[in-house]
Amino acid sequence: MGTTRTNPIVGILLLGLLLAGAFLASTQSAQALVRPNFANSRYKEIYLAGGCFWGTQAYFDRMMGVVYTSVGYANGQTEETDYYSIAETGHAETVYVVYDPEELPLEELVTYYYGIIDPTLLNQQAWDIGTQYRTGIYYVDEEDLDIIRKVTEEEQKKHQKFIVTEIQPLRNYILAEDFHQDYLVKNPGGYCHVDLSSIPREKPWVDAADYQKPSLEEIREKLTAEQFAITQHNDTEYAFENEYWDHDELGIYVDIVTGEPLFLSIDKYDSGCGWPSFTRPIQSDVITYEEDHTLFIPRIEVRSRVGDSHLGHVFADGPRDEGGLRYCINSGALEFIPYDLMEARGYGQFMSLLK
Repeated sequence: MGTTRTNPIVGILLLGLLLAGAFLASTQSAQALVRPNFANSRYKEIYLAGGCFWGTQAYFDRMMGVVYTSVGYANGQTEETDYYSIAETGHAETVYVVYDPEELPLEELVTYYYGIIDPTLLNQQAWDIGTQYRTGIYYVDEEDLDIIRKVTEEEQKKHQKFIVTEIQPLRNYILAEDFHQDYLVKNPGGYCHVDLSSIPREKPWVDAADYQKPSLEEIREKLTAEQFAITQHNDTEYAFENEYWDHDELGIYVDIVTGEPLFLSIDKYDSGCGWPSFTRPIQSDVITYEEDHTLFIPRIEVRSRVGDSHLGHVFADGPRDEGGLRYCINSGALEFIPYDLMEARGYGQFMSLLK
């Protein structure tokens, strides 16, 4: 990855000023306050309406080449709405998909989209009926229109009825409530109209059930005094005097307490802050977020999912071409597994993410 250096003190101050008002006014979760911004990134964006957005998000989120997803309400008559109002405001349940066009071309992505919907049904998918469940492809790049039309024409050949899927420029997109974000990750047995067993080139999944948190005494015996203070008592190590701040070997970083995978080396970059910095976690749900008011400015603390280990903080001063986030992590909360040892250490399934 490219190197982006930021003065850590200036970055922290700017982020504090930016988020201070949000903390006072927002009722959103801590995670919602630091969502990435891909508008000026090297990735591409598309918005896909395909019935209930729970299953559609899960389908694309688990696909190789997809970088980020969220769910919301698109192309309605108003600039504001919510789950209980979309039938009146005319918005469609929609999944925002950020993808790497070098790994997942738009033509391929739209083909997969048509594979999980019935594009000939008007205002309905599976058992869900209403205008909010209509299908639609909403684009932000005018150059994408020819590709979308080409794939749609090929899809039409498979159907006797006319395709009624909307193909329109994106007019508006209102982020859905936290309850709906990554719904099937939080509720694995939840309703889904999409066959998730058919995901092409599916990402290896970090399953929380595969990792357990040891007892406090076991953790104390396993870790050094500094590692224990960091993970269990929210301590912070010194900048530029920790194991991984300038480490650039290929491999995976895991929670030192539980072994749960947290970050990939390909998402690590030199931010100049003196701690390991990453643009994203290996998977969105392996990290939890908490509001942190221990300093004179509000911050967002990041913790590991299974171990509940204190890891560090996330800031909005990361590389813009990667979404703009910087996960500033303590080396003492991590264990690094080199690529050549990942198979032997039980992390072989994640090696494909590093190729």
